[in-house]
Amino acid sequence: MGKQLFMLPEIDREKTKAAVESALEKYRFYLLMVPEDKLPKVTATYSLVPPSFSNEFHSSTEQIAIKRIELEMARDKHIEWVLRGVNRLSKLERELIYRRYLEDEEVFDYEIYNDMGMSERRYYRLKARLFYKLALILKIEVYV
Repeated sequence: MGKQLFMLPEIDREKTKAAVESALEKYRFYLLMVPEDKLPKVTATYSLVPPSFSNEFHSSTEQIAIKRIELEMARDKHIEWVLRGVNRLSKLERELIYRRYLEDEEVFDYEIYNDMGMSERRYYRLKARLFYKLALILKIEVYV
């Protein structure tokens, strides 16, 4: 009876934390993102290569429009994925994540735990635990 039937794999806390922070940072960037290089060109372009007449799109405007739609779809999918994961957390954990990572303005940890009326130690313990939970929810945990 002293033996375990199976061992759970050990999670690398630092790499898991980095993966969660990366997903949250990507969320913030996606909300602000409007890439200028993805805008269609309006000016005419000239080429010495004669045009080929096939069924493929060769217009830069069409290519950029397709890439922009694909980018917007990926962005929307990521935003929805992060929000669904955050919404599975408790109210206090959601508030912490939202205030620290999802709001427009970047704030420091000390501002958040002072505003939320908790000690620094409790804040960092809660933050470490919720990163672990969020990584498992989002399925981005990193194993040793």
